[in-house]
Amino acid sequence: MKGGKSDEKAKWSSESVLTAVLGLIAVVLLLTGCLCKGLFYATDVYPMVLMASGSVLIWFVLFIMCFNAPKTRGQIGITQWLNYLKRLYVAIMQQANFRWMLWPLAMAVWFGLHVWMGSVSVQGSLDEMLRWSLLAIFALLTVILASRANGARWFACGWQLAGGLLVLSGVLAACGVLPLPYGVMRTADPEISSAGARLGGLLQYPNAYGAIVGMYALERLAAAARAIARPLSAGRLIAAALPLMPAQAALLLSESRGAWLATGCAAVAAFALQRRGARLPLLLATAAPLACAAWLYRQLAAAQLAPAPVPGLLALAGAWAAALLGTLLLCRLWHSGARARAAALTATVLAGIAAATVAVASTADRMAAGVGTGLSRLKMWRDALKLWTEATWLGHGGETWRNMFRAIQSSPYVGGEVHNGFLDLALDTGVIGLLLIAGWFFSTLRTMWRHAPQLLPSVIVFVLHGAMDFDWSFTFNWMMFIWLGGWALSSSTLQESVADKKWSRFLLMLNPWPQGILTGLFVIFWLGGTVWLAGQQVAAEQQYRLAMSKNTEGAERKALLTAAYKFNPYRPDIAISLSRTLPAEKADSILLQSLSFSPVSPQLYGELGRLTAQSGRGESAGNYFEQGLAQNRFDASSQSQALYWMEQASRRELASGYAERGRQTAAAGVRIYERYKQLAEKVASEKDRNDRRFELGEDALRYGDNLRLLAFDPLASEVTRKIP
Repeated sequence: MKGGKSDEKAKWSSESVLTAVLGLIAVVLLLTGCLCKGLFYATDVYPMVLMASGSVLIWFVLFIMCFNAPKTRGQIGITQWLNYLKRLYVAIMQQANFRWMLWPLAMAVWFGLHVWMGSVSVQGSLDEMLRWSLLAIFALLTVILASRANGARWFACGWQLAGGLLVLSGVLAACGVLPLPYGVMRTADPEISSAGARLGGLLQYPNAYGAIVGMYALERLAAAARAIARPLSAGRLIAAALPLMPAQAALLLSESRGAWLATGCAAVAAFALQRRGARLPLLLATAAPLACAAWLYRQLAAAQLAPAPVPGLLALAGAWAAALLGTLLLCRLWHSGARARAAALTATVLAGIAAATVAVASTADRMAAGVGTGLSRLKMWRDALKLWTEATWLGHGGETWRNMFRAIQSSPYVGGEVHNGFLDLALDTGVIGLLLIAGWFFSTLRTMWRHAPQLLPSVIVFVLHGAMDFDWSFTFNWMMFIWLGGWALSSSTLQESVADKKWSRFLLMLNPWPQGILTGLFVIFWLGGTVWLAGQQVAAEQQYRLAMSKNTEGAERKALLTAAYKFNPYRPDIAISLSRTLPAEKADSILLQSLSFSPVSPQLYGELGRLTAQSGRGESAGNYFEQGLAQNRFDASSQSQALYWMEQASRRELASGYAERGRQTAAAGVRIYERYKQLAEKVASEKDRNDRRFELGEDALRYGDNLRLLAFDPLASEVTRKIP
């Protein structure tokens, strides 16, 4: 009897340790993603892949060490370890929710196929494959955490830490208390900001930041509404409503119209999802924090988010205290008599009107001037749809828009992101990728609808705003979505216990060895390959940064660039930098190989054109420049550089005695110049937005005149040789 109790106690202790370690790993990964600028840049994703893969390995080893398997005598070495692996496989596969993490894994595999088949950018497809592998690893950790006892507490803790860190750091930066580099975006363009400054927080992008804090605010709003609906103690009510006012203030300070709209639609959905008796408490929980947040926003906007630290901190403290006191007062009135309830509802309506008035008055200028940005996005989406039809089902591969928008844009707008998550995925992965994402969304929303409806509004914000901006390019935003999904799965553990037992019995009826071996081999191949690829990317980035630093030059720089290229030959910038340290023949070979990995890179075409022009091969230079300019028509600098090098190639050929070749090269340059001139005149005549400042420059005019003289009178002495 005592032995049974001690075994049960040891098992409970092991389970608690495993859950704590797993919870800490998941929370640390989430917070790291938050601190690394939302993992927008691929160079930030690579170390995270290594960190997440190592975390999975550590936890699996701990699981095997702590697993309370029956010790059978006579089994030593490999036999005992195989038994542990068998039990690990059965323990994981017993969870029916394990299938939920297969969606991001399928996306990683699909991008891997694009790497293998070839795409508009092998590097872009590789980056996306690693990003989705990171998300699949994170989803695996959250699914395992959701299946364990007390997993829901870890999800609540991680959500509060990540959301609180985002909100508090942003608000303190706006109040002038916390220096946050690039946390505030400043601009004099009224179409971008009414106040001249917008809060981007740790993500450094106001729109994505506004969407995330909107998700956090709605979850806290639901918690505060539940606290108001029941006569809880003042301390528990304050704990629920504490982050609400700063979150709403951060949302307003982001000045993101899309985030406001998405959060507003999700709030209406939250109101509709509530039971009839719980709808009014939701409004009561919103009133005081929203009114105080609007007042704080008005004060900080007037100071362009740069107040003196003491007044800024006092304004924050006053608004925060007023919001908490107002919420406590409304809760007390709500649980009093009928007249008190009427007073609470009246105060709620007045607070809502005041908040709306202040917010609208503060952003009226931007609302009126924001038509131009909306039209630019419509043009962008129209061009993206045309590009999508070229590969509707399969897509073009990773980072399609970033690599191809210059070639297909109908006007000279600036937009390395398509500002629409669905379109971005459609361009990269086609209909197949959209179906995978739709299946993942449907699976998550169904689970939340059944077992965690309070989390639905936050996911609605994620989906809606992703259709209006490029939030989904931030890996951290996907991690927050996965975190919400894992939270919902942890909430439904008890409800699905019967289904899990059925699944467990079904698995035990099968012989787990074949499935276990295949699963183990796949996991080893997946994690090992992911770690190896991420390690190659990290090493290449480190070598490239060292090579491009000011302290390296000559042979040392060449050696570093060679090492970087060996680690990662798919990056055009590394190939171009290395080619400039090599003889012409080797440089040409490297650039051509890089062009096979990035067939739409205007930089590679331009570099090949320059290299062949310096070698006196004008015809080849003209072909490269024409192909490069076709990929980047509205770049005045590239147009001018192409004309300059065509002039230089013509001069070299003429000086070498090849008069006819020199005239033909000059004539090809004249054709490039005429197309450039016609395009510049067309842009000027349309009087449309010219964000890229595309026009016919003075240097281009001079090169065009020189090329005409060389084409028709190669001996003219008036032609100069001015280098830009």
